[in-house]
Amino acid sequence: MTGRDGGADLAPVGNTPVVILVRPQLAENVGAVARAMANGGLFHLRLVSPRDGWPQSIAWRSASGADQLLDHAEIFDTVDEAVSDLHHVFATCPRPRHIIKPLLTARGGALEMRCMTNRSLKVGILFGPERTGLENHDFTRADYWIRYPLDPRFMSLNLAQAVMIMAYEWWMASEQTPQKQLQTHATHVATKSELENFMGHLVKELDYCGFLRNQQKRPGMIRNLWHFFQRAEVTDQELRTLHGIVSELVRGPVGKQET
Repeated sequence: MTGRDGGADLAPVGNTPVVILVRPQLAENVGAVARAMANGGLFHLRLVSPRDGWPQSIAWRSASGADQLLDHAEIFDTVDEAVSDLHHVFATCPRPRHIIKPLLTARGGALEMRCMTNRSLKVGILFGPERTGLENHDFTRADYWIRYPLDPRFMSLNLAQAVMIMAYEWWMASEQTPQKQLQTHATHVATKSELENFMGHLVKELDYCGFLRNQQKRPGMIRNLWHFFQRAEVTDQELRTLHGIVSELVRGPVGKQET
């Protein structure tokens, strides 16, 4: 019994790494892993000798809609069987081991995987049991070792968190979203023409009220105003508001206008 209800419409996109959970202990954690994988565009899940057997309906309940990953999960008795069709295998472990293998961060590992999958090679990532992690025998099947550079005073992660870090780095290795952008909603950053129009309005009224009467300081004061509004990446909506403010200040208080 899986208790599946369809969940999100998920399917593999391109050649993506296989996530291999070695001897997972709790079905809830397997469901949480599927959820983390779906966030990073990973689809292929393999389970090696899950402690409580498979399937377990509680996994679907904790997957938050990543049902299809669990529906297509493959079950193996040994690590050897789970990696037999792969070209390269990465193994994650937070603790130092007396082994000689290339050691990568999660980001470095994701970049290596991208290069490999772009060459049509199949890769997998081993994650060990919740309590003990991977055993030395498991490591002998891996080509690379991944260790997350976390605070050395506390490097404890649950299984889903460990998978989430790799899924995130895998996704970000090809993500094109700018690292910084201005959220403008229905408006847009003002063009030079729009800013020029507002500055002409503002300077005209500042001249009229006498604020720029010091002719020696006037050019520098205007430059400072230009720098202020350009640095702020003011939007066209904000300029329209500022136009209105300047116009109302020129008109003066309502009571004064009536008299």
